[in-house]
Amino acid sequence: MNHARGARGARGAAPRHDDRRRTFPQLAPRSAPDGRFAATWWGNAWVTALENTALDPARLARGKAYAGRGHVDAITVAPGRVVAYVHGTRPRPYRTEIRMRTLGDDGWERFLDEAAARPDHIAALLDKDVPHALEAVTGLLPAPGDLVPDCSCPDDGYPCKHAAALCYQAARLLDEDPFVLFLMRGRGEQELLAELTRRNAAQAAAEAGAAAPPMPTVPARIALDAATGPGLPPLPPELPVPDRPGRPAVFPPDPDAPDPLALDLLATEAAARAHVFLATGHDPVAALTPWQDAVRLAAAHPGSGLTASSRALYRDLAHALDRTPTDLARAVAAWRQGGAAGLAVLEEPWDPPAGPFDRARPALLAADFPAFRPWRNRLSGESLQLRLGRDGLWYGYESDAGREDWWPRGAPDPDPVGALTDLLGR
Repeated sequence: MNHARGARGARGAAPRHDDRRRTFPQLAPRSAPDGRFAATWWGNAWVTALENTALDPARLARGKAYAGRGHVDAITVAPGRVVAYVHGTRPRPYRTEIRMRTLGDDGWERFLDEAAARPDHIAALLDKDVPHALEAVTGLLPAPGDLVPDCSCPDDGYPCKHAAALCYQAARLLDEDPFVLFLMRGRGEQELLAELTRRNAAQAAAEAGAAAPPMPTVPARIALDAATGPGLPPLPPELPVPDRPGRPAVFPPDPDAPDPLALDLLATEAAARAHVFLATGHDPVAALTPWQDAVRLAAAHPGSGLTASSRALYRDLAHALDRTPTDLARAVAAWRQGGAAGLAVLEEPWDPPAGPFDRARPALLAADFPAFRPWRNRLSGESLQLRLGRDGLWYGYESDAGREDWWPRGAPDPDPVGALTDLLGR
């Protein structure tokens, strides 16, 4: 009897919520007069990743038509997977799946740290909005090639029209709730919100404990009396310089406004420059040329690799200065290698004095490196190159064998053997 009562209680219990698996009912048919299925910037980035991966535009067009006519059944989202049945020409629908890699623990730590550090980011997420800065830190959105389609249909297209239809409908889900994107990348909504709440509370407590002492003041009555008397009272002592620069405001997307990510980057840069100037009286950026400043901005862009946001940044900066994105990417590598001196090594050949340059070749031969061809401040091999900077450091470069396509690699070193050893990682 107790066993029967327990069984009835189990059957009558509410189903357990699974934060890492969500199923969305079939979306209603919808036409897209302008050809765009997504309305948000992240939904459009998802569609762009699909369209840049596709090998056959005709299959994409048929998939978009399938999605518009509502041929995609309920969609299930889990970490690394989006699954649905898609109706085609036969009575029985096809099982279609889109796979993508999940974000690693380090990526989620960066995302949570950045989001929790700014109340406006948390507010935006709760309002179902994704600040550009969060995507730039972690690369949440897929790049071309990240979406891997699979379908039970006999079509071997990449993707087939059924997988394309699923991708287009998934973009509509992302529009409505960006936490769907986070789930695709590996974390559920409740899990993320709980962790953000914990970190935000910890940060608020730390800031409250480190609050600045009250600022000294002068009563207005004394100041006014002194203004008509022999002299003003002494000024209060200067305020201490803050430990770090302030954070910029939130820049919501607006079709008539500049790119919000670019605004965020520029505002962050302005705050950092102001903080350095306040602390030291020196502006480290003032003497840079527009090209050097563009390279510095791109080199400071958060994240690694060329994400969708950094590709847009590189394109816009390069276009503004009549350069190509490849020119900028090469210059960024040089800046990360040695700052302004590294950029000069990339772009300015020069004739060094004979002493250190002439001693470099026998030193490399003695270390069992192959012979290098000298030209001005450069020593070149088949795929390796060393360049002597005006700062006395040697900078390593690499290229594919037989090509003059040199890219900065490794750390600069006063010893040419040390620079080449670091470049080869041996």
